[in-house]
Amino acid sequence: MSTFTNLLRRGVICLALAAVLAFGAVSLTAGTALLTATGAQAQTQGEVPGGASGTLSDADFWRMVGGGDRGTVSIPDKKAGQFVQRDGDAWRAFKNGPLSTYGAWALAGILVVLVLFFLLRGRIKIDHGKDPQGRTIERFNSLERAVHWLTATSFIVLALTGLNVLYGRYVIKPIFGPELFGSLTYYGKLAHNYIAFAFMLGIALMFLLWIKDNIPSGRDLKWLAVGGGMFSKNVHPEAARFNAGQKLIFWSVVLGGFSLSLSGIALMWPFEVTPWSGTFALLNNFGAGLPTDFTPLQETQLSVLWHSVVALVMIVIIIAHIYIGSIGMEGAFDAVGSGQVDINWAREHHSLWVEEEMQKGYGHPAE
Repeated sequence: MSTFTNLLRRGVICLALAAVLAFGAVSLTAGTALLTATGAQAQTQGEVPGGASGTLSDADFWRMVGGGDRGTVSIPDKKAGQFVQRDGDAWRAFKNGPLSTYGAWALAGILVVLVLFFLLRGRIKIDHGKDPQGRTIERFNSLERAVHWLTATSFIVLALTGLNVLYGRYVIKPIFGPELFGSLTYYGKLAHNYIAFAFMLGIALMFLLWIKDNIPSGRDLKWLAVGGGMFSKNVHPEAARFNAGQKLIFWSVVLGGFSLSLSGIALMWPFEVTPWSGTFALLNNFGAGLPTDFTPLQETQLSVLWHSVVALVMIVIIIAHIYIGSIGMEGAFDAVGSGQVDINWAREHHSLWVEEEMQKGYGHPAE
């Protein structure tokens, strides 16, 4: 009996163990099948079965993904924390659409205007002719000319390489082929990044050297009222060292260059330099009502657009400045060339400044 009892007990234990193992196997098989089935469903139908994802509903989860919510990642590339960035479509559409289109029209427009101005007005001559005795007066010293050319040459390189980024694929690539276009773009980008610092230095030095002579005054309005005499002969409004037109150029270059520098730095170090949230918050103190909650990628996109817009405006302004300072006006180039300008030219365009310089004894006949 005792032997039978022991056998029965062992049999019951074995059956219990077998039942447990069988139940576990069935559960594991069923769970695997369920995971496989739901995984296939999620992949084929784009849904998360069960109607929930953690503490979020499916709708809330995908709304966050589609809206560009940014999570955290442990890798150095922090932008990987954002799964979907839908603003890129609007950014690309504006950059390749209105920005490129209106920019091209502005560049073509200023060239047409200058050609028409030259045909109608001709070169602006010295109405009294060059001084018979060859007398000159120093317009800019060596340091000032060096700063001017540092800023000017660096800006030209930046303008050409920047225009290549914006329009090169439409102009250079079809003519010279993708290989040359690729090389120009690659090395142009390197030049753009490094020469930018020379431009920043030039802007800073220009500001320090010439700020005192470029403060707006009441006589600037009189100068503007007659167009500086550029549209009529024998019209020479009074002007100090810099007339109203030159002051407009100065402030356009200084303020535009400063803005270009900030947005350029933000593009050199994207996701680290993010200026727009703070800038918009400051403007909102004056009732601007601008958004201030930007992701780092949105900050970079805004920097690209602003950098491009300001650069195009400055290029248009500088093209006009180059025209007036070279073929557009007789004697103007000497100011940044040798630094010595004809005394009659100086009297016609900067009469008040000439009087001050003569009183200081700085006007001397040329040797």
